[in-house]
Amino acid sequence: MATQTTEERISERLELSPEEAKLLKEGTLADTEIQAHPRDFYRAMRHGDPIHFDEKLGSWLVTRHEDISAVQSDPVTFSVKHGYSEQQARGMREEFEGYLREHGGGYFPDAIMSDPPYHTRIRKLMENAFTAHRVKELEPRITAVVHDLIEEVVAKGEGKCDAVKDIAIPLTIRVIVEQLGLDQGMEEKISRWSVAVTAQIGAMQTRETMLENAQQIADLQNYLIAKMKEKEANPTEDMISDLVHAEVTNEDGSKEKLTFEEAVSLVRATLIAGNDTTATAIGNLFYVLTTRPGIAELLESVIDDDRQLNRFIEEHLRNEPPVRALSRMTTREVTVNGTTIPAHAHMLLVYGSGNDDETVFPEPRKFDIERKNIGRHVAFGGGPHRCIGLALARMEVKVAAREIVKQMKNLKLAIPESEITYTPTVATHTIESLPITFEAR
Repeated sequence: MATQTTEERISERLELSPEEAKLLKEGTLADTEIQAHPRDFYRAMRHGDPIHFDEKLGSWLVTRHEDISAVQSDPVTFSVKHGYSEQQARGMREEFEGYLREHGGGYFPDAIMSDPPYHTRIRKLMENAFTAHRVKELEPRITAVVHDLIEEVVAKGEGKCDAVKDIAIPLTIRVIVEQLGLDQGMEEKISRWSVAVTAQIGAMQTRETMLENAQQIADLQNYLIAKMKEKEANPTEDMISDLVHAEVTNEDGSKEKLTFEEAVSLVRATLIAGNDTTATAIGNLFYVLTTRPGIAELLESVIDDDRQLNRFIEEHLRNEPPVRALSRMTTREVTVNGTTIPAHAHMLLVYGSGNDDETVFPEPRKFDIERKNIGRHVAFGGGPHRCIGLALARMEVKVAAREIVKQMKNLKLAIPESEITYTPTVATHTIESLPITFEAR
């Protein structure tokens, strides 16, 4: 079992500097300043207390690459279903559920955030919508969407924009709207809905903001339910039709479909995950291109070499992972890397720290597309819950990188780097706004 490996091998604890020891003692991932600039805190935990209990969050933070890999490969001991459920609308879940039942057409638990064997069935039913072949077929349409949006921004002739609000967010929303078969011109609504859904697992809500977010999610669900009923009656070539009509043949020859409730939860998850984290990855790409010397030139040099461009994207995802941490819950008392965690304890797998683990990625802050183990990053998670939409996400970031180089040059931050603000959440590492200047090519 994966957990036995972690019990047998205890990572070496390193002597911390006084500053690191203080940070480990007093720091918390609930602190918005640490959320914005977390790497010193990550390093202090990895070196001094790799399975660290964050009292403010009430969560065990798993920070080393090896431990993250062990935990996510054992879905029996470390439950996604209970971890996610515990994190959702934390402390206010009953009220959150009640609001959606009354105003949002029902409460639909996230079917994909479940445990085997149920999760295995759900995943199998979703896979047809996300096959590599299908995603490859989408590339020309995705390229057209990305090309047109960046062309619109460049054509304004102002030589400036907000890379997050004017490009990253609308770009990924336009792509996912086309994939799902939703109505065009909904960027602002979908952006609000995405923030509201992500906030439920961000552990930073007050009751007032929870209710505001619940209202947005109710609007989202009412819209999706109506759209799904349309596709149920008249299927078209899109992912909603795929999910509403998804069918899998069992070993005994019987056929199985998703329930409508399951389909609602999966369409909602596809819409939010399909734009929110990918928008974060593209926003982070603009951040790297405008703040890290030599990266823009490196991207230019590989833009026509598909293999090298793929490696650039993988290193970017390792270097600036959009998902910071995802939840698990222990189903029994278990020892991980020498630390005993009680049964029913909430955990966060801190992917941002795992991708910075110097025992796996030497000089982790160096942007190096020649890393021999470049594919070992955990930006997409791992184990049975490895992100099902990773092929689509990779392609969107890759197409965006290509179009940025083709249409824009001399990208620069329009504000001091110290003024960049981040969305307050433990779930993602998302830049809220990134004003830049550029020249048209």
